[in-house]
Amino acid sequence: MLNSTWNNIYDSFDPVAFYIFSFPVHWYGMMYVLALVSALYIGKYFIKRDNLDFKSNQLDVYFIYVEIGVILGARLGYILFYDTQTLYYLSHPWQIFNPFADGEFIGIRGMSYHGAVIGFLLGTYLYCKRYKLSFGKHMDLVAISIPLAYVFGRVGNFLNQELIGRETDVSWGIYVDGILRHPSQLYEAFFEGIVVFIVVYLYRNYQKFNGELILIYAISYGIFRAIAEIWRAPDAQIGYVCCDTITQGQVMSLAMSLISIILWFYFYKKSLKI
Repeated sequence: MLNSTWNNIYDSFDPVAFYIFSFPVHWYGMMYVLALVSALYIGKYFIKRDNLDFKSNQLDVYFIYVEIGVILGARLGYILFYDTQTLYYLSHPWQIFNPFADGEFIGIRGMSYHGAVIGFLLGTYLYCKRYKLSFGKHMDLVAISIPLAYVFGRVGNFLNQELIGRETDVSWGIYVDGILRHPSQLYEAFFEGIVVFIVVYLYRNYQKFNGELILIYAISYGIFRAIAEIWRAPDAQIGYVCCDTITQGQVMSLAMSLISIILWFYFYKKSLKI
């Protein structure tokens, strides 16, 4: 009975948590906010525990910079990398954050992790330049703060019944439109959140230069994201990009890992000369 309830959880679960007047508040949106806020407080925890050279009020201002960067980058990244109406949005930019469709409130749909990364990096760069702070040290703090918070984002995907898994016959699969599928969002929460956090946390004992942890994060995230997407269905509007099994998310994640590996070797050799 329990297994059957789990298999058919989407039949009875409402992605809308509650309504404020006539506007729906989705579980996904709540999880997205929770991910951002938890990343802030995880960062503050490590600052206090390890006595890092950061001031709490500075971190609050930094959070505003990166929150704006993440939201803008995630939305624009989705439009550029995944949306089939890219040209429409580029020619009608005011529609990018329009939460209404045909007069109905549907919220803002479509966010890209890789776009969020670009927005995050840009927000961090502008903040560090504005206050004359170390970009590398801030990114190292980010590397240890993000992974566990990211778990909430993937749980949000699961609750929103999106980014569904590939077809399967495993006993813990979830029925989506009558087809049993892997709960790949939860796999990604584990691999991209918990496992990546463990990798970054343990590597801190071997850190050799400022900014190294964010590269370790990017390398490990890209690898584990590519592994997790073995069980994730491709985006419907794109499909598989290679060999009927490789997704665009895997390609972009492995590319991120490769670029980060190259940067790691560059900065590692540079640190030996200092």
